[in-house]
Amino acid sequence: MPPILKPEQIIKGLEGNGFLYVSQKGSHKKYRKDGRTAIVPVHYEVAKGTLRSILEQAGLTLEQLMRYI
Repeated sequence: MPPILKPEQIIKGLEGNGFLYVSQKGSHKKYRKDGRTAIVPVHYEVAKGTLRSILEQAGLTLEQLMRYI
């Protein structure tokens, strides 16, 4: 089961995996790499289900993300 992470940790993990910041709409930041787009809600914490969705969008495993946190 994925841990509960702060948005800054998820963003650090995405950027470590080569994702680049694209834009922000409200409290949601958009990151892109190789045609994949990951949306990160900038709230106090990101729920486990939301983290699972971000990983799916990015095509990453939890281990790949955690390597850069």
